Amino acid sequence: MPSIVSILLSGLILVQLPPTTPQPQPQDIVQPQEVRPLSGQLDKIPVFNSNSPELVVKEGILLSTFSPQNKVNPEAHLNFPFQGSFDIFAHHVAKAPTPEDLRTLYLGIILHNPTEQPVTVDILQAASYLSQPDAPFIELPSQVEDPQGKVYAGPGSRVMGDILRGRHQNIFPPQIVIAPGESQMLVNLPIPVRELEPPLNGRSTYMRLRSNGKVYAASLAMFAPTDETGQEREPTLEEWENLLEEGELATPRDRAPTPPGASGNIIYGRVAGVSAGSIWKTRLSDLGSVDLAIPKKGNAFSYALSTLDGGQLGTNQVQSAPILVRYPDTAYKAHGNYGIQYSLALPLRNPTQESQTVAVMLQTPIKQDQLKDGLRFLAPPAQQVFFRGTVRVSYEDEQKVSQTRYFHLVQRRGQQGEPLAKIEIPAQDWRLVQVDFLYPPDATPPQVLTIETLE
Repeated sequence: MPSIVSILLSGLILVQLPPTTPQPQPQDIVQPQEVRPLSGQLDKIPVFNSNSPELVVKEGILLSTFSPQNKVNPEAHLNFPFQGSFDIFAHHVAKAPTPEDLRTLYLGIILHNPTEQPVTVDILQAASYLSQPDAPFIELPSQVEDPQGKVYAGPGSRVMGDILRGRHQNIFPPQIVIAPGESQMLVNLPIPVRELEPPLNGRSTYMRLRSNGKVYAASLAMFAPTDETGQEREPTLEEWENLLEEGELATPRDRAPTPPGASGNIIYGRVAGVSAGSIWKTRLSDLGSVDLAIPKKGNAFSYALSTLDGGQLGTNQVQSAPILVRYPDTAYKAHGNYGIQYSLALPLRNPTQESQTVAVMLQTPIKQDQLKDGLRFLAPPAQQVFFRGTVRVSYEDEQKVSQTRYFHLVQRRGQQGEPLAKIEIPAQDWRLVQVDFLYPPDATPPQVLTIETLE
């Protein structure tokens, strides 16, 4: 969810527009339509989920699943080995501790083989980008078709677009082999702040991995050491290992979350732990059917996306990934599901006697736990950006030619969105539509996927 940090980052490069007349007060728009829970569930792939503290000022341990044995601060190590398929997500921001202290902060992600056999780790996909200069938070239209993957705003937007397209950034090898009892760096990348105003920068990273043996993982933050001439250099494996064994949790700590079931306003907290589930894949169909009947002409229904405690949109479904191990002052669930892929098949059936045109769109309604008369939107939408990322839609057109299109969306709070596709379905026929996206960091849930039959 957007924070002061992400607002500051986006403020670094927003285009300065000339003064405009005051905006009218937003009007409430209520859409009295059905909102359905998603069928299916998250898979069981564990995700190393490093997002707290988001803002790092003092070096230290961000997240360690190493054994606490022989560690100076055993409480900083969660003792969770990975084996088989697992993902790594890391999203952190560096800020100069003082205006004069412009040292580069490095993000290190280290893997350790605790076994007596070599362990091979396949890096199936990986991407990592900085806010500046890789992916600044530029102003973009609410919907842009992006066939080449060149449209993005913010590092989370760019990383998730790469992973959605199956890309593997060339700074990462396809595979590493870790000797028995040894460690290797998976990530050793800078987050520079020098020459930025304010001295603030962020880095988002996502990786899909497969290991043929047990490995521990840790993400760490360290200010760049200097060489004999005083120039900054990359930290060595030994320096990272020393920080892991002797270091404390990085600071400042984020706000502690509200315990589950507590009354009052919910503080969701940020995630530092291992969450359960990387992909939510499902075929959306009517109860007892293999397909999905489209709504009557002029009507719509929606499926809720990334619902959470306090934002279930009347579905009584919380989609937030459960957390298997965590630090006591971090989130109880992976609210927002950063990095999780939604893979939704919609076998749309037209049961009528005439051809119908159906629009499929992503929307960002006002968060509600229970619906009051329907989904609520704002016209015009609020200023806060609540979704910034890439969506892929695949379908057969009128000539039964398969189309796959990518769109970069920027949706603000209360925004109704535009059609990702308009599909004509002949009478008594059906068309399969596939919608995929990775929930981008710094987005704010929930969203909905809406199917509307046009007048």
